[in-house]
Amino acid sequence: MSNDLSIKVRVKLVEKNLTMTKLAKELGMSTAYLSDIINGKKDGPKAQEHVKRIKKILSI
Repeated sequence: MSNDLSIKVRVKLVEKNLTMTKLAKELGMSTAYLSDIINGKKDGPKAQEHVKRIKKILSI
């Protein structure tokens, strides 16, 4: 799933003319932490909550 999520997020970022930094700022987290979540390196309950917010923001 993380690879699939990573691809979807990157496509949506381009479509919406956003950067990982801008998305991270909107979510209130560091770019590194956002990257870890998107790439499946962080997958605990808190990270899953963030995934839901990311999907909502990007309309995935």
